[in-house]
Amino acid sequence: MKIGVFGGTFNPVHFGHLRAAEEVREKLQLEKILFVPAKNPPLKIKDLAEAGHRYEMLRISIEDNKWFEISDVEFSYKGKSYTVKTIEILRREYVNETMYLIVGIDSFLDLQNWWRPDRLTDIVDFIVMARPGFSFIELARSPFIKTDYRILKSMDRDKGDMCEIKMLSKRKAILLKVTELDISSTLIRDYIKIGKSIKYLLPQEVYSYIIKNKLYKK
Repeated sequence: MKIGVFGGTFNPVHFGHLRAAEEVREKLQLEKILFVPAKNPPLKIKDLAEAGHRYEMLRISIEDNKWFEISDVEFSYKGKSYTVKTIEILRREYVNETMYLIVGIDSFLDLQNWWRPDRLTDIVDFIVMARPGFSFIELARSPFIKTDYRILKSMDRDKGDMCEIKMLSKRKAILLKVTELDISSTLIRDYIKIGKSIKYLLPQEVYSYIIKNKLYKK
């Protein structure tokens, strides 16, 4: 089985998250996308909804997709929700499966600031998705990969929508173009604060949950 692990705060989950996950699954023929909401992210995040709310919003947003599954792995240990700890636990659970960590270009470029990035890049392969405002050529400055610049440039020039590159750890990173929906959780929270509609930015079930529980209000 090939599994994509998609972590994040999902504060709240929106169509940008869901559409990207669906395209990753389809293009790479993954048998499962495992969504992992962070219980206690290491960096302080403005307007962070309680972990239980974020988990529930994510759960109801994917319950009708047989390829999507939610994991409470980060609720199983105390302390900060570090990705490397999460992947180590999931590795023990999915011993014989092929596992990929799904991130955007922006997150991959920030990888060196994560907790124990060298360990993380030793134990899992990556899927690096296109993100609005970022180019694949920017990955050339990452200290974790080694590749010909021409490969990165070709991705930015619409010459193919997928390629595989090597990482210094001998793991691999699959670069993948997905539909770049310029939606962010920050935008949604800001709209809620000023009373603007958030319809059609996220699933109706999530919209209703936010209204019912009065989330992200001032």
